[in-house]
Amino acid sequence: MFLENETWELCPVKSNFSIAQLHEFRFMGQCRSPSVSPSRQPESTEPVELCLFEQYLQGGNPFEMQIDNKEEETEDVLASNGYESDELEKSVYQDYDSDSDVPEELKQDYVDEQTGDGPVKSVSRETLRSRKRSDYNAPILTNTTLNVIRLVGKYMQMMNILKPIAFDVIHCVSQLFDYYLYAVYTFFGRNDMYESSGLGLISSRLRTTLSRIQESLIDMVSPHASPEERKEKVPRPHLSQLVILTSSDTLYGLAERVVATESLVFLAEQFEFLQPHLDTTMPSAKKPFLQQFYSQTVSTASELRKPIYWIVAAKAIDYEQMLLLMVGVKWDIKEIMSQHNVYVDVLLKEFEKFNQRLGDVSKIVRIPLPVSNVLWEHCIRLANRTLVEGYANVKKCSNEGRALMQLDFQQFLMKLEKLTDLRPIPDKEFVETYIKVYYLTENDMEQFIKNHREYSMKQLTNLVNVCLGSHINKKARQKLLAAIDDIDRPKR
Repeated sequence: MFLENETWELCPVKSNFSIAQLHEFRFMGQCRSPSVSPSRQPESTEPVELCLFEQYLQGGNPFEMQIDNKEEETEDVLASNGYESDELEKSVYQDYDSDSDVPEELKQDYVDEQTGDGPVKSVSRETLRSRKRSDYNAPILTNTTLNVIRLVGKYMQMMNILKPIAFDVIHCVSQLFDYYLYAVYTFFGRNDMYESSGLGLISSRLRTTLSRIQESLIDMVSPHASPEERKEKVPRPHLSQLVILTSSDTLYGLAERVVATESLVFLAEQFEFLQPHLDTTMPSAKKPFLQQFYSQTVSTASELRKPIYWIVAAKAIDYEQMLLLMVGVKWDIKEIMSQHNVYVDVLLKEFEKFNQRLGDVSKIVRIPLPVSNVLWEHCIRLANRTLVEGYANVKKCSNEGRALMQLDFQQFLMKLEKLTDLRPIPDKEFVETYIKVYYLTENDMEQFIKNHREYSMKQLTNLVNVCLGSHINKKARQKLLAAIDDIDRPKR
């Protein structure tokens, strides 16, 4: 219910948010954390805090003491709701021209009007800026993430008290995480476009995990499934109609994609934190299940970044326009050129627009460095592969034309490196190697075909026909083309 009504907007929590601050995890502080062995416990002269039952072993009633602990149970995890902070921010970022007309006493930290009340200190501008920066670095999570974490806490309390059913409870906890991961992938990552991209966006481990979840947990309404089988399954999740992922103005729902994906990564990090506690309550015979859950499911959460953000990268830049512009370039020139081609400037303009829109989205939701790197990596990789595809469409090319390709690519790299800090530039060698192959001999070309399976058959065939076609005989060309046909090239 939460997932299907989630609009994937940021749930504002404080920058120091920790699950230990939630009511549901207070029980973990009542006893020594199982993750720290007795030998590693820091020496302390303070009395050891006893568990709840030990405190009242000799007498007393714990229920009578609850009123005294009321203040300790209050949660303070949510950031400001925005109303007061908006007014404060205005005072920070607005410059008033009429400051010169304000009396000096009113510019002080506080004004004592001799009313009998103590002076009230105003919040300094630097404090507000610091608070704003701190809130900006707060964890990225949604209302649904918070509720899932609370549910996990309740389940762990149950396990702590009812140890004989610990495995059944952990199984429920693992299904919670499974469904969340599957929903995020279904909403934001499922796309047929990257299946044919050959970029290996979904690892075999992630693919196996998604297939396992779908088979064991998701009710796909199969006519062959028995009522008993369907009883153990849940309906396939559906994205809320309020979430729009098709608008170029929002970079195809990038803000929602970031919130969804990074909230899942945050959830996975909390599960990693809780692993030692879960491990201590798990029966020895069932511990392999917990280890498998962590190694095959929890650890795959961050891998969803690649397919989810690839969809944005594939649509944000007009790669087709660049291909069309490259078709009109004359490559069989007779003199060395000093000026690069127009398609390079057009492509760089696309990257500048992408960078600007990325900045616009970052005003709505923080874009963590790993997310930024994945987005830039995808965009640059797609651009470089489009360049190679454009060079593979060339019908005639001279030595000077190949030199012009190198000039174009170097201009692209030089300007691109000013837009992103990502190093090394992805697939840089992929383009440079393809351009330099023009200068290979017949024997070297045959070896190149066998060793470089990252290029498509079309791209290699063009190298043989265009690059070597002018200075090898027909028999040699046929031999190289046969070598290309003989190689069964797995998709990269």
